[in-house]
Amino acid sequence: MGPPPAARQGGGKRNPLGSAPILGLMIQFAIPSVVGMLVTAAYNITDQIFIGNLVGMLGNAATTVSFPIFFLTSGLSQLVGVGMSANFSINQGARQEEKAKRFVTTGLALTVIAGLFLLFVAVVFRRQILLLGGATETVYPYALAYFSITAIGLPFQIFSLALSYLIRADGSPLFAMVITASGAGLNILLDWWFMAGLGWGIRGAAIATVIGQVVSAALCVVYLTRFKAFKLRLGEIRPDGAYTPGILKLGLANFVNHALMMVMLLVLNNLLTRYGAMTEFGSDIPLAVAGVSSKLNTILVAFNVGIALGCQPIWGFNLGAKQYDRVKETYRKGVLASLVIGLVFLLLLQLFPRPIFALFGAGDELYFRFAERYLRIYYLMVWAHGVQPLSVNYFTGTGNVKHGLILTFSRQGFLLIPLLLILPHFLGLDGILAASPIADAAATVLSLGLVVHSFKAMGQDTPEAT
Repeated sequence: MGPPPAARQGGGKRNPLGSAPILGLMIQFAIPSVVGMLVTAAYNITDQIFIGNLVGMLGNAATTVSFPIFFLTSGLSQLVGVGMSANFSINQGARQEEKAKRFVTTGLALTVIAGLFLLFVAVVFRRQILLLGGATETVYPYALAYFSITAIGLPFQIFSLALSYLIRADGSPLFAMVITASGAGLNILLDWWFMAGLGWGIRGAAIATVIGQVVSAALCVVYLTRFKAFKLRLGEIRPDGAYTPGILKLGLANFVNHALMMVMLLVLNNLLTRYGAMTEFGSDIPLAVAGVSSKLNTILVAFNVGIALGCQPIWGFNLGAKQYDRVKETYRKGVLASLVIGLVFLLLLQLFPRPIFALFGAGDELYFRFAERYLRIYYLMVWAHGVQPLSVNYFTGTGNVKHGLILTFSRQGFLLIPLLLILPHFLGLDGILAASPIADAAATVLSLGLVVHSFKAMGQDTPEAT
């Protein structure tokens, strides 16, 4: 018995998303996604290494207070990009090409609007943003110099991030990787030239970042001229009120997740400076350590989110094709991959915390002592970090907004932020560090429970494509 009609393309040709072996599809889609995000992580980390070694600990702290805006940028790109690509995949699987096209043209317009909105906010409220991020009197001048320049690149970053999701869903994961790698590779080279060669300091790192983002966005525009699924015309790219809610609906869970991560970082930074000042470490050491740690975390996020993004087109298409066993198999294999990667990270962070931090510049004994303490406690549950984002993307990719939002709010909103506010009253600085593994453990259990429930109900009340 052959695959359902939706698993076939025009002329009876079978779409590989509905017929090829799951493991092979995951490798095909996830590896380019992981590599692309690793390259992005690499240039974030390269920035931090250059800044740490050429500017010093205050430079590391400056990027810490600037970093929360990255999560808002990523959140807006996923609000539109994930919502657009998920609807595109579901409607392609259901062979509703005209609806798929309208979701794409509307999503592209919304991406531009989101980028310009964020640029306005960053320029007008930059002082308030940095102070809210925990900038101390000594850190603020460095943070202002870095943030004032990187704000210019925010629209380009939102555009390239959002388009990368669509390009993967269009069957070009390698091109999506090239887009990210090109901008990131250029950024790394320019970091060396501007900072080490020309001596531009932290401003050089910021300029290099913006140039890399502009290049990535330009490559996305090139791809749109040869979009595979259908031809896109400039005049068709405009917001459509009939399709905007559907995009925002399926991208909402990812956006809320990143918005909560931004709020969490703001809370974390301010608590670290406050409770750090009560200890021998002072305010600036915990802030600098948190900044380096957040950049290290982007490596793990690259693996976990890359796997989830690689699975998303498979989930969306097979849901539309009503091939539910393939949806379930993709999730199971995704969880296994994320757990293996998480265990490797756990071993590295527990066994080699000091050598890892030494890559990001010199520091005194107090700096490295707190760095070891931070990594060993804060990332104790790092082995399970991938389950929650994979599950959020699973629910997004299958159109289950309710469960996606529950999981999104669980770790950051219902668990981590309250724990950050409560535990320091009893445990001081260690309470801040212990909040993360406790929240991770609870979020992992909840994620698996909701997915199992979803598996049992699949095919009975599966939501229709918006």
